[in-house]
Amino acid sequence: MTILVTGATGNAGGAVVESLAEQGIAARALIRSARDLPAGIEPVYGDLNRPDTFADALTGVSGIFLLSGYDRLEELLANAVRAGVRKVVVLSSSSLDGDLTNAVAAYHHATEEAVRAAKLDWTFLRPNSFMSNTLRWLDQLHAGDEIRVQFPDVPVSTIHPRDIADVAVRALQGSNDKEVLRLTGPVALTPVEQVAILAEGIGRPLRAYPMSRSETHDALFASMPEPYASAIEGFFGDGTIDETTVNDTVTAVTGQPGRSLQQWVQENATLFT
Repeated sequence: MTILVTGATGNAGGAVVESLAEQGIAARALIRSARDLPAGIEPVYGDLNRPDTFADALTGVSGIFLLSGYDRLEELLANAVRAGVRKVVVLSSSSLDGDLTNAVAAYHHATEEAVRAAKLDWTFLRPNSFMSNTLRWLDQLHAGDEIRVQFPDVPVSTIHPRDIADVAVRALQGSNDKEVLRLTGPVALTPVEQVAILAEGIGRPLRAYPMSRSETHDALFASMPEPYASAIEGFFGDGTIDETTVNDTVTAVTGQPGRSLQQWVQENATLFT
């Protein structure tokens, strides 16, 4: 068994690489430039938007961990079929539980549909927001101890990227074929509660500033293209998706309880210094 991991330097893909390495499963990490990788992980240099740049690396691959939303997906999947790849595990999104026409859901949906149409087994992972999204507060932390939080009253059961990875690795080994797995963290926390956990974990007297809906709207639309800002405002401001409910899918698939935000902060505290 050999797994190709796309997005191998990102939060989820990097966690998949770590999980594969710890379990001694042979893997290839798709990267654009040289970087350190765990023992047993082979670098593959290429661009996910250009499947021709890594087509040869699919030889001998049994499964692919695939990110959504990249170009020439049908070409990549055709290359995978020709190379004898059996399984694709897609990092999809909780947004597909709501309106499929918004900008975020649309590209995840398109990826899922393309994979469904290919002659491959598949598992789709639809996780909640990542615990690593806490890193979006870094600039504010560098400026002081006040953290401006959006949608302050909306609890979200954020998920540790490593829990997503451990589920993905089980699926890449043949479990949960043709299944859509909705993944949550172990507890729902408001952004204000998340700031308190971060403060305790890094030993700083942080305080949360609850942003109003108007302030949140302006900040979102100033930081990203309008279609994506509108989607996120709908998700958490209008409740078009549910990231509050907690389920036991991580435990059911892996046999282990989901990791807590406290654990994620402890593991990554040095990133906030």
